[in-house]
Amino acid sequence: MKTILSVKHLTVKLDGRDIITDLSFELHERDMLAIIGPNGSGKTVLLRSLLHLLPYEGKIEWMDGARIGYVPQRVAADRQLPLSARDLLNAKANVLKLSSADTERVASLTSLTPELLDANMGILSGGQFQKVLIAAALLGQPNVILFDEPTASLDELTEERVYELLHRLKEERGITIVLVSHDLSIVYRNATTVLCMGKNGAYFGSPKEVLTPEALEALYSALPKYYQHLLDHHGL
Repeated sequence: MKTILSVKHLTVKLDGRDIITDLSFELHERDMLAIIGPNGSGKTVLLRSLLHLLPYEGKIEWMDGARIGYVPQRVAADRQLPLSARDLLNAKANVLKLSSADTERVASLTSLTPELLDANMGILSGGQFQKVLIAAALLGQPNVILFDEPTASLDELTEERVYELLHRLKEERGITIVLVSHDLSIVYRNATTVLCMGKNGAYFGSPKEVLTPEALEALYSALPKYYQHLLDHHGL
C-alpha cells in the first residue's frame, strides 16, 4: 500500500507554547486514522498543520496527486440566512469550476434527497447539516478527507449513521480518512490506525496495540467511565 502522508519530527508552537513536539507517523492509502487525546492535546492543531494552515517545523509530505477535503469541527455561518444546502454546494462547485452533475453526485453519495437539498439550512438537523458539510468536502473528488470530530453534538443513532457513511466512503471509494474522535468504541470498530496525543508524548499503531488500559490511563491520567465499557466489552 502506498504511503499517502509522511510526517517527520513535526513541531508546532502557538504563542510561544509547544502544542505538538517531534511527532512522526505515516499514513497509507485507504487507511482510516483516528486521532484521540484529551482536550488541549493538539488534535485540531495537527489537522490544520496537515492542511498547511499553521506554521510548523519538521516535514509534512503528501503523496503527489493527493487531493484533500476538510470538514471542520465548527462552521462560522449563520444558519438562519435564507440559504439552502443546494446553494452552498453550488457555490463551492462554482469556485472549483464543477458542473451541477458534480453537485448531484456528492448529494447522492451522502444520501441528501432533493427535499433536503432545497430546505433552508436553518431547519436541518445536526446530522443532516453534517452530511451537507461532508458533501461539500467531497466536491473535487478528494482521495483524502480530514474530519475534526464529525459527530460532535450528535445523538448516538445519528452518530452511527455518519460513521457508516465514512466507512462506506473508505471501502467503496478508496478515500483515506483522518478523523478526530472522542468515541473509543467507534474508533476501535472503524479505525485501521490510531494516533493518541497527550502531554507525555504520542502513541501510534493499530487499535489493538494502542487502545490498552495502560496507554489510556497514561493519556488521560484517569480512565473515564465510558472508556471502561470499551475495555470490558472488547477485553482490552
